[in-house]
Amino acid sequence: MVRRIVVKFGGALITKKDEQCVAHVEIIRNLCSVVHSISQDGVQVIIVHGAGSFGHLKAKRWRLNEGQIPGFSVMGDSCTSQLEAVEEVRRDMLELNSIIVSELENLGLIVHSHPPHEWARNLGPNFSGTLERFSSTDPGIVHVTFGDVVDVGNERRFGILSGDDIVARLSLELPDIESLIFAMGGVDGLLKVPPNIATDDDLIEEWSPDVEYEGLHRSDIDVTGGIGLKIKRGHSVAQSGIGVYLVNGEYPMRIESLVRNEPWRGTTILP
Repeated sequence: MVRRIVVKFGGALITKKDEQCVAHVEIIRNLCSVVHSISQDGVQVIIVHGAGSFGHLKAKRWRLNEGQIPGFSVMGDSCTSQLEAVEEVRRDMLELNSIIVSELENLGLIVHSHPPHEWARNLGPNFSGTLERFSSTDPGIVHVTFGDVVDVGNERRFGILSGDDIVARLSLELPDIESLIFAMGGVDGLLKVPPNIATDDDLIEEWSPDVEYEGLHRSDIDVTGGIGLKIKRGHSVAQSGIGVYLVNGEYPMRIESLVRNEPWRGTTILP
């Protein structure tokens, strides 16, 4: 039986979210090194990465998550319209994607990159787009995709397809997926209290819908659903029998330990 996992690299983990289009290259390199190690174990890794400062800041400024707004403009910006902003965000996301692809290729992995604006339409967990391009199960091949601005087939014209919606479909519809792992920045998993006051004892090791948690959602810049959307999509995946986990991506060896059934620190989402 083929072993396959889906790993979400959070945008806040792999970019400096308050500085437009600045990547955390060292963190990306460390994550990709763990992906290489896992693939050497015969496990295929499918990566979905967030946008962070490569998408959220400009998308928030131009309200791209709301679709086309007639007559809307932003003074003093390099773009002159929402449609120009759409193209710029797509280019920025391709730039971030290329950094991850390059790091994987430098380790000898074959990478198949799948920009969503080329194959997906519409929004939410039931977005349109075939997943056939992810059919190769060779552990030496890493599939990579990401949250993106995609076309929408109504008066909206475009919108933000969250990477969390993408990981849900990949996990539920592709064969042989055993785990969905959310690699987050700055936190070990779900917490009982806000991250800025949390101690080691505040980690929620197992979460189900009756357990309250606190999460950091930067509503001032985030144009997707933040931690709440991750939990909602993760719970739907867990209900299908797939293991769903949240880990601190700044310690990527925890991902490797999880996949190898060794002790690890983080949160398990119960079905």
